[in-house]
Amino acid sequence: MTDTIIKAKQLTKKFNGLVAVNNISFEVKRGEVFAFLGPNGAGKTTTIRMLTTLLKPTHGKILVNGFDPLTQQDKVRKSFGIVFQDSSLDDELTAWENIEFHGILYKIGKEERRKRIKGLLQIVGLWNRRNDLVKTYSGGMRRRLEIARGLLHHPKIFFLDEPTLGLDPQTRIKIWQQIKKLNRKYQTTIFFTTHYLEEAEKMASQIAIIDQGKIVTSGTALELKKQTKKKSLEAAYLAITGKDIREENASSLEKMRMRMSRMRRK
Repeated sequence: MTDTIIKAKQLTKKFNGLVAVNNISFEVKRGEVFAFLGPNGAGKTTTIRMLTTLLKPTHGKILVNGFDPLTQQDKVRKSFGIVFQDSSLDDELTAWENIEFHGILYKIGKEERRKRIKGLLQIVGLWNRRNDLVKTYSGGMRRRLEIARGLLHHPKIFFLDEPTLGLDPQTRIKIWQQIKKLNRKYQTTIFFTTHYLEEAEKMASQIAIIDQGKIVTSGTALELKKQTKKKSLEAAYLAITGKDIREENASSLEKMRMRMSRMRRK
């Protein structure tokens, strides 16, 4: 079995002539905690959507757990769990029902499914709230529930797109403690994006920085600080990407397209 679980080679995505991801190549090792950093509109979410079968690349090659997202979608989807920026929970269902529905979709047997649900809800500290409707949950509780749900089918890879966005520092710390615990327990590969650079510095074993659709550098936090002669990852990041405020571009276009698609299906 290869030590590489995600491989992207010359990956490109264009939207109506706008290049969102521009000929990027990178690898993620099994069991690694991999941070994918970049300014707004840099191409982070677009890349994740290609890795998770939600978008077709314009050019390039991807392998996820040894499978091709274009030709082996079911095998790729069984290989990963994901927590999106926007919540995808059903507010009118309980925590238990939200996770159980996920387990049924993945065809996990009843007894095994219930065993896993109990264990995961205990790990994320929601066992005592399992029968409460999700609409009564705080933002941090919702995030923890989404993490539990995404891990129910024991994925090899866990994608987290801004998993602690908008949460208070105490909740952010708690969530990362739980993610690291799950990483150690199951050897799950973690692929995450964040704007909280201290999270990447503390949690990631490897970091790639994407800017204007291109990966400009990669390495450990220490290597990036040495490369830029800075004392913190935040200072190194700003040295690499600049200090200008970025506006959303291709990512916004792609998000709008996805929202319109969902509205048409309704």
